Amino acid sequence: MKITLGLGCDRGTPASTIEQCIAEALAACGATLEDVWAVASIDLKADEAGLLHVIAAHHWPSLFYPAAVLAEVAVPHPSETVRKYTGTPSVSEAAALLAAKTDQTQLLVEKHKLRGPDGRNATVSIARMPQ
Repeated sequence: MKITLGLGCDRGTPASTIEQCIAEALAACGATLEDVWAVASIDLKADEAGLLHVIAAHHWPSLFYPAAVLAEVAVPHPSETVRKYTGTPSVSEAAALLAAKTDQTQLLVEKHKLRGPDGRNATVSIARMPQ
């Protein structure tokens, strides 16, 4: 199985919180780190230290999309709060779907959220890539 991860997080979220969120999301759908083909997020996160650390540690290809591109993707859980801060109603779900080049029927994990011990939030969505 090939999957993509859509990642979102608060500014300053530590890599450990992002890693834990990814591990929980993978477990929820029976996937492993080896199944991850790529990760994706919004271009506002292209300089996010914790996120970049996780990507580098796993040697994953990464894609960062502008808000306008993410906003065009139909997702099951759009959020007005996310839109207020990023300009798109979805980051993790839309990014996972774009990276997988598929639609919302292939979302294995729609929106797994984790608040770390420092109060920072991470969100992971997982999409299956078409065969």
